[in-house]
Amino acid sequence: MARRSKNQAKRNGGRGVPGWIWLLGGLAGGVLIAAVLLVRNGGDVKQLLPKPDPEARAPVAADEPVAQDAPEPRKPKYDFYDVLREREVVIPDAELNAQAQREAAAPADAAPPANADTVRYLIQAGAFRSAADAEALKARIALAGEIARVESAQTDTGTIYRVRLGPYPNAGALAAAKRTLGSHGIEAMAIRAE
Repeated sequence: MARRSKNQAKRNGGRGVPGWIWLLGGLAGGVLIAAVLLVRNGGDVKQLLPKPDPEARAPVAADEPVAQDAPEPRKPKYDFYDVLREREVVIPDAELNAQAQREAAAPADAAPPANADTVRYLIQAGAFRSAADAEALKARIALAGEIARVESAQTDTGTIYRVRLGPYPNAGALAAAKRTLGSHGIEAMAIRAE
């Protein structure tokens, strides 16, 4: 391997002014300008600062009140997702596990609860601003053996893409799916929608 000479290491081919000289020149120029301003003002730094205007007056409010139309009361805007949000309840893990144990302990021929037809169990694995991020999580869930879907929702700040699974027939099936996701490193929320 050939050895490089010291001439190859020089930048700009040995021509030009080094950067440190430009830095020192800029600093010296700034100090020179500051010194000229101080000498021109007699060495008083306070003269360089802005001065208050003694003739300035605060704006005077008009003697007659200006009649303003009363703003119309805001009508409530009902959005499909707002209605759902009020009907969805996040189920804490302890409550979900207790419900699953009660279902498992109940006899097989026992009648289902009265609200079993109206209650839906869902899992929300994530909510994203980017549809691509939501689709990536959906693919990870598919590798875990579960089927997910991406739902878009409009909010005040824009579109949110939610990754959801379900509905599940009961809390036991929901808890099992949530455990499967957890074993693959996917954190999720259990939701009961009525």
